[in-house]
Amino acid sequence: MRLLVVEDDKDLNRQIASALQQAGYAVDRAFDGEEGWFLGDTEPYDAVVLDLGLPRKDGVSVLTEWRKAGRSMPVLILTARDRWGEKVRGFDAGADDYVTKPFHVEELLARLRALMRRAAGHASSVFSCGPVSFDERAGRVLVNASPVKLTSHEYRLLAYLMHHQGKIVSRSEIVEHLYDQDFDRDSNTIEVFVGRLRKKLGVDVIQTVRGLGYVLTPDGKSGGALLDRPDPAASR
Repeated sequence: MRLLVVEDDKDLNRQIASALQQAGYAVDRAFDGEEGWFLGDTEPYDAVVLDLGLPRKDGVSVLTEWRKAGRSMPVLILTARDRWGEKVRGFDAGADDYVTKPFHVEELLARLRALMRRAAGHASSVFSCGPVSFDERAGRVLVNASPVKLTSHEYRLLAYLMHHQGKIVSRSEIVEHLYDQDFDRDSNTIEVFVGRLRKKLGVDVIQTVRGLGYVLTPDGKSGGALLDRPDPAASR
């Protein structure tokens, strides 16, 4: 899952980004409204943390332009404690939730998780697919009730597939949502990560849809789409 943090306070921006990265997210950062607007308008984020008091272009204007352009990613706004009018303008512009400064990072993380779950149509922080259980709050993966240890990239991959369970996702889409802007992206590495993830899970829930991408389903089916079974070589 890939997030954008738009905050002009460099220390706060760094603290938020660091907490999100430690929680397993890929994170891009912007320090003014112009840069934030551009990134949000051109990159496919799963959620955005947006300060309203930004230089060059204020947060309400940024959000208003995103929504007018059809950008529908969840947006969590940051506001000062005594600026209740900012919150109202933010919601009217299309914000999904807010956090008041100063705030606890744990609350920010919890609100972002809730926003992304709602955007994907999920109510619980625990996702299940057949014998696989993914607890995004605890950062824990279980298969048949036994814990599975994943690398950060494998964890992000499973998180994205869990949020889009039953939907075919292309390799290019996965690349866009797994890596931040500065990462040297290569869609060919996705096959390697998928192979490793399949091997660690040890169950047949990630299927290759020939010519289209991958789909996560509990029964190994994709609604009639043409499937390739997992390639054993990709797991080595």
